[in-house]
Amino acid sequence: MAEADGVRELAAALAALKERSGLSYQELGRRVFTSRSTLHRYCTGRAAPGDYGLLVRIAEECGAGPEELNELLRHWRTATGREQPPTGSPSPQPRPRPRPRPRPRPRPRPRPNAPTVRFVLAVVVALFVLSGAVASAPGHDAAARVPAPTAAAAASWAGAPKAVDPEVFGVTMNSSSGATPSFRVGSLRLWDSETRWAQLEPEQGTYDWSTLDRLLDAAEREELPTLFVFGGTPAWAAPDARRAAYPDGSRAAPPDDLADWDAFVRALVRHAGDRIDAYELWVMANHPHHYNGSVRTLVEMTRRASATIRAADPGATVVCPSVTGLWDRKAHDYLLRFAEAGGYQYCDAAGVKLYQRRVTDPPETMLDAVLGIERTFQRAGYHLPVWSTGTTQSLPLNDPLDEDTAADYAVRFYLTGLYARNRGVARLYFYAWGNGKLPLVLQAEGQPPTKAGEFVGRLQRWLSGARLRGCGSGARASLPDNVWQCEFRVRDSGGRPRTARVRWTHTGTAEVPGGPGAERVRRLDGSTQRVRPGDRQLVTERPVLIEYG
Repeated sequence: MAEADGVRELAAALAALKERSGLSYQELGRRVFTSRSTLHRYCTGRAAPGDYGLLVRIAEECGAGPEELNELLRHWRTATGREQPPTGSPSPQPRPRPRPRPRPRPRPRPRPNAPTVRFVLAVVVALFVLSGAVASAPGHDAAARVPAPTAAAAASWAGAPKAVDPEVFGVTMNSSSGATPSFRVGSLRLWDSETRWAQLEPEQGTYDWSTLDRLLDAAEREELPTLFVFGGTPAWAAPDARRAAYPDGSRAAPPDDLADWDAFVRALVRHAGDRIDAYELWVMANHPHHYNGSVRTLVEMTRRASATIRAADPGATVVCPSVTGLWDRKAHDYLLRFAEAGGYQYCDAAGVKLYQRRVTDPPETMLDAVLGIERTFQRAGYHLPVWSTGTTQSLPLNDPLDEDTAADYAVRFYLTGLYARNRGVARLYFYAWGNGKLPLVLQAEGQPPTKAGEFVGRLQRWLSGARLRGCGSGARASLPDNVWQCEFRVRDSGGRPRTARVRWTHTGTAEVPGGPGAERVRRLDGSTQRVRPGDRQLVTERPVLIEYG
């Protein structure tokens, strides 16, 4: 009984602070590195934070003073049955912080013109010295034979440290059971999970939410934000249209009457409430097996759905329909047509599919596609955050990668996304979780994680709470031609900030000095190695983390 009272009192205190701050659940969640649905549960008494450090971050972002923090601590102890905060938790006596002003819903801002950007970037890169001298690489000849991004795509960059949001490390759920990954992930995307429109509304006006609820309940249990994907028009809504690439009879077309679309979006958003954090407004919009209607109709569907979602849940993120095949000029033409028809003005993010041209190509080659996307959006006059929401439909036709290559590529998929942050990439969803029939498997449902899944989980633990400062490769970063690096600010076990660098090659190996202050190398298999002054480190296709004092 006491714990239940404590949860209610803690929730009331948190809700009052949140209301006073003027911050939305979405914005507050972004600042404290958790999902808005998790925050909503804390503020409504459906759960209590298990981590006192998170509680302190929430309170501080809302402008809480020492007295209010002490009150929260009392409620937290009662709610969780703990006498003291966990060891290493922040002190409940911080300096008072000014009350944040209410902020409107963020909107994309236009970027400076291209010459200005290039000039500023060149100056910053010149000032940002990534450690390590140019060294001869044993794998240098191999590097010349393996595809690598163009110099423009792989340009080194640096900037003010920016938080690595846990949601960056997303996976697409190929499961309808409610099971979730047993290794660490940051966000979930629902597709090939029995949640297509045709499955949720099998008859006009008759909804079956059982599978969706099971998945959303699991996401809430794991405190993971969820991206819902629209697609698969029911046969009753477009009876004469081409069948989609699924056995459920769904159609690869818009509904004959857009009023049916409006009704479904409205019903979905009302039913889900704040359990869905983001909506992708159609899957693979430029692929005829998924959508063969006109661009103008899709823009109208986007406009209508966006208005409905924002009216019912202003904190939700609206992601424009995703575009695949971005190695092909036709895909960029599609992006331009959608932009010229005004589609992107209704969204908070642009959906794209980032993947290698061939499944055996190094993940770093995705940067060429990123550069192409950036140039296309510059032509179109839009500069939205980019969400990579999957791959290509033909992916399962490729042969499996060997275990070690798969593990290395999985980790570097996310690192390449972080490398592309300066070009607008904000979220990545690996395809997929639960499916054991793909060339690269993280975890088949019912099985333990593969080496790839284990390594992805360890990468996220490395970067928990990290702030990205910049990335570089090759001679532009004073590194061998085949070496890549991203630099972070992290905190050690005592909470002290320190520098860390993740290094890897896209092919072959290279020897690189650890650099001044290098103390320890962490490897993805969990092993560590102390670094002595003057030691040179062997860098391979498997990323390592170097910690500095």
